[in-house]
Amino acid sequence: MRVSIPARAINPCYRPLLRDSSHRYLVLYGGAGSGKSVFAVQRFLVRLLEQPMCNLLVIRATAVSHRDSTYALFQQTIAAWGLGALFRCSNSSMRVVCLNGNQVVFKGLDDPEKLKSITFPKGDLTDVWVEEASEITQAQFNQLDLRLRGQGPHRQMTLTFNPVSAMHWLKKRFFDHPDGRAAVLKTTYQDNRFLDQAYRQTLESYRVSDPYYYQVYCLGEWGVLGRTVFHQGNVMERLAHLAPPVDRGEFLFSGAHGLIDPGSIRLFSQDQGCIAVYRRPERGVAYVIGGDTAGEGSDYFGAQVVRLDTGEQVCTLRGQMDEDLYAQQLFCLGIWYNRALVAVESNFSSYPIRRLEQLGYPRQYAGANGSLGFRTTSATRPVILARLVEIVREHPAWLNDGDTLGEMLTFVRSSRGRAEAQAGAHDDCVMALAIAYHVRDEGMKDEGAWSCWVERI
Repeated sequence: MRVSIPARAINPCYRPLLRDSSHRYLVLYGGAGSGKSVFAVQRFLVRLLEQPMCNLLVIRATAVSHRDSTYALFQQTIAAWGLGALFRCSNSSMRVVCLNGNQVVFKGLDDPEKLKSITFPKGDLTDVWVEEASEITQAQFNQLDLRLRGQGPHRQMTLTFNPVSAMHWLKKRFFDHPDGRAAVLKTTYQDNRFLDQAYRQTLESYRVSDPYYYQVYCLGEWGVLGRTVFHQGNVMERLAHLAPPVDRGEFLFSGAHGLIDPGSIRLFSQDQGCIAVYRRPERGVAYVIGGDTAGEGSDYFGAQVVRLDTGEQVCTLRGQMDEDLYAQQLFCLGIWYNRALVAVESNFSSYPIRRLEQLGYPRQYAGANGSLGFRTTSATRPVILARLVEIVREHPAWLNDGDTLGEMLTFVRSSRGRAEAQAGAHDDCVMALAIAYHVRDEGMKDEGAWSCWVERI
């Protein structure tokens, strides 16, 4: 049977997905008060009435949480739409049965054995709704996904959640690597025309009182659980206003006998290149480059280019590559930016530093003992990070790179009080930028030293 739904009954932003049967996954995410869970119930009631052999499993992390959330929402919507004659709700078993035989059951992942025994009098499981999907693990999601066996145009999994942590598997699964079988829709309280005015005003109040909370919980931006080392509000605000790179690619060059001809260097544009350019080199401008090698807990090489005079982040290098290729790209990057002073971290490997010397790079940073490279120690690490924290707080407009800002959101203080990347996150961009600003500060303090810093050919 075809159900007639008045236009005013559903928020307009959701209506295109009301009868979607072409996607395997519906990913509904966003901020608090957006109405995504209400729409999920509205949509399922339509599917239960219109689709033959349609059975729904509603999942939450714990079974007990259904009674006052998803199950109650089904009851409220059935009553609001005047569908009491078409649905029967069993409070004892928490099961919703449609007049045509289709059913809804509510289960928690706290008792996985009960999931194995779910059966329906009429037909098989065709739909799964995971409410608060951010509370389940990827392994649990995979098991639920496997439950939707068989063929058919309307086998779907619906996920509703607030995107709190930028490190969550949901971001990697559906956003960092988009799935063509997924329809993704982001909504906020601003899209919900049925929202109570008092609640709307409460959400709006966080815009001033707690900008980070407003960005993450009200506007549904990816954030981080807990408090980060860097100013969350500034990072989120800067992320929201970033311009794309003016160019992206990798350096091509020619040379002989293992050397690089500086005059042959050119940036070859490509979408997946490791070099992201935000401001091209300017004649007569001095630049600093901080480099972080793929060391402890990391599989990325990184470099950050900063203007000496303004402090602006103008270019980044980030990628997975061999050390010799990193050194080659770093050589080209430094030459391109007016023979910038290059300071590469020397903690885990000095090979990139030695290779830059072999290639004839004219300007590398030397520490107090005269050795090339920057040594990150228990004494220098807190100093360079404290300076970067200050820059993010006082000069967020200097930062132009999304990957760097994203790492800042997952750079937290551990239970031991150490500032570090969350488990599974990276800090290559953060550490390279911290080194670059530290070296820049040294150059700003002593202009004479800047002109004669270690020039070896």
